[in-house]
Amino acid sequence: MSITMPPEASSTHPPSRPLAAGARKYFKIFRVTLIERMTYRSDFFLATCLRFLPMLTTILLWGAIFKGSGQDRLAGFSSNEMIAYLLMVQISRMFSSMPGLAGGIAREIRDGSLKKYLIQPLDMIHYLLVYRIAHKITYITTTFLPHALLFYLCWDYFDRFPDPLTFVAYLISLVLAFVVGFYFEVCVGMVGFWFLEVTSLLYIVMTVNFFLSGHMFPLDLLPPFWVALMKALPFQYLAYFPAVVFLGKVEGLGLVLGLAGEAAWALVFILLSRWLYRGGLRRYSAFGG
Repeated sequence: MSITMPPEASSTHPPSRPLAAGARKYFKIFRVTLIERMTYRSDFFLATCLRFLPMLTTILLWGAIFKGSGQDRLAGFSSNEMIAYLLMVQISRMFSSMPGLAGGIAREIRDGSLKKYLIQPLDMIHYLLVYRIAHKITYITTTFLPHALLFYLCWDYFDRFPDPLTFVAYLISLVLAFVVGFYFEVCVGMVGFWFLEVTSLLYIVMTVNFFLSGHMFPLDLLPPFWVALMKALPFQYLAYFPAVVFLGKVEGLGLVLGLAGEAAWALVFILLSRWLYRGGLRRYSAFGG
C-alpha cells in the first residue's frame, strides 16, 4: 500500500525548513554533550595539572642539551625559545589531538553499533564533529586557569608577545589544527570498514603522528631534507606550525602560504573522510538487534 502526499502538502514548507531543522538538531546534540562533558570537569582539571609535571623534566633536559652543546642557538632556537616552543605545543595539541576518535569509529564499525547512525536522521561525521567541539570547549574552559598559571610562571621564556595580526593568524592556525586533526582521525578510523582489527595500525599511525607533528622537538632540528619533507606533510599543522607562528618564526609570505597549506589539507581530509564513509557504507553489513 502506498501513500501519496497531496500536491498542496509539498508546498507548505519552504526549502530552508529542513536545513533549519537539521541545524537545530545538531545544536541540541552540542548542548547535551556540553552538559555531559561538564560532569567530568574535575577529571580534566586534575589530568591537566599532572600533565604539567613532565614539563619540569623537559626544561632541565633542554637546559643540559644547550649547556653540553656549548652553543647559544640550535636550529635557530635559543634556550628560552626552545622551552617556549614546547609550552606552545601543549596549546596546539589541546586543539588538534582527538584521543579515542579513530579507535571509537573502528570499534563501532566492528561491533555493528554504527547502524544507529543509519536508522536515525544523523550523519555520523557531523555528530562526531559536534561532539568533539563540545568536548574541546569544556576541556579548554576547565583547564584555562592551570594553563594561565603555567604560562605566568614560565613567561620569562618568551621574548615577546606576537603583534595583533600575528596573533589572529595564530588563532586561525589553531582552529584549522582542530579541523585537520579531527578529519585526519576520522579518515584513520574509516579503515575499520576494510580491516577487522586495526588496533596495531592505529598505534603505529598515532606514534608516527606524534613524532612528525613536532610534539617532541621542533622539526628544524632535523637534517634539511627531512625538514622539507615533514613540512610538506599535514602533520606539522597539528603542533609545530601554530607554535612557531606564535613565536614569530613564520612571518610575511611564509605565514600566508602556511595558513593556505593548512586550509588546503583541512579540505583534503574533509573530502577524503566523506569519500571513505560513502565507500565504506557500500560494503558495510550489520546483524542483530
